[in-house]
Amino acid sequence: MKQYIKDIRAFNRFYTDIIGLLDQHILNSRYSLPEVRIMYEMYYNGAGTANEITKAIRIDKGYLSRILRRFEKQKLISKKRSTTDGRSVMLALTVKGCKAFEKLDVASHDQVKEILSHLPKEKHDELVSHMNAIKTILEYESHQS
Repeated sequence: MKQYIKDIRAFNRFYTDIIGLLDQHILNSRYSLPEVRIMYEMYYNGAGTANEITKAIRIDKGYLSRILRRFEKQKLISKKRSTTDGRSVMLALTVKGCKAFEKLDVASHDQVKEILSHLPKEKHDELVSHMNAIKTILEYESHQS
C-alpha cells in the first residue's frame, strides 16, 4: 500500500506541475483554480445555486461564499431569487463574467494543445485512453462509498 500511495502522490505532483495548478493564478489570469472552476460550472451548467456548485466541485461553503462575494463585487455574477423557491438564490455569470471565462476557456484549450504538440500523434490516443481509465477507476471507487 505504501508504494501505491507514493506512486500516486508522485504522479499528482508531476501532473500539477505540467498544467500549472500550483501557480497562484491559473492560465496567466488573475483567477485561482477554484475561481475558474466555479466560473466553468456557471458557464456550462447555467444558472444555479451555491449549493449546486458546492456539490458539483466539492468546495467548502464558506470559501465558495467568499469567492461569490468577490465575483459579485467585480460584476462577474448576478444573483436573483428563485421564482419557484423564494429561499433559493440563483447565480449566473454576467456578460462580463462570460467574457472573462471565455478567455480562460480558450487559454485552457491552448494549454492542452501545447502539451499535445510535444507528443507524437500516435501517443494522443494512448494518453487519453489512460486518462479515461484513471477517471473510470476513480469514479467506480467514489460510487462504492
